[in-house]
Amino acid sequence: MIRRLLGGLAAGLLLAGFAAAAAGPAAAHSTVIATDPADGAQLAAGPARVTVTFNENLQPSFPSLTVVGPDGNRWDKGSPQVDGPVVGVEVGDLGPVGRYTVAYRVTSADGHPVSGTRTFTLTAPGNGTPGPKADAAGGSEDGGSGGVPVWVFIVAAVVILGGILAVLLLGRGSARTRR
Repeated sequence: MIRRLLGGLAAGLLLAGFAAAAAGPAAAHSTVIATDPADGAQLAAGPARVTVTFNENLQPSFPSLTVVGPDGNRWDKGSPQVDGPVVGVEVGDLGPVGRYTVAYRVTSADGHPVSGTRTFTLTAPGNGTPGPKADAAGGSEDGGSGGVPVWVFIVAAVVILGGILAVLLLGRGSARTRR
């Protein structure tokens, strides 16, 4: 009897573990639906503000949005702000002609960090003053997620609940044999 219970419990835990592992990658994170300026845009003058819009609201904690010019300097001014599904930062006048990289890192509604880059090209020189070098200010994005995936917590919960269930079932079985 106990062998059957333990076998069923082990099979149930194994199935639950596979289901949790399969469900982890299927969990949707925030995705970019628009940027301003548009990705790959050619601009004669720099934008006053750069924004990245996602498909769902973002968590307002610790957003990062940088604008790095072809000279390797940061051109964003101030701290990025989250407003619902949009994260934005002031830019001000840009400088040299070339490609500018917009790097973002935000926390999606489900708690996962989401990061990436978009670009635009300045076709006429501006009169702006650059900020610090991107790597000196921590502006270079490494692309790592920096978070623990949800599936780890799901598997841990399944293992803990399975252990509790096993203790309860074994406790009942030994109580019956004592009678």
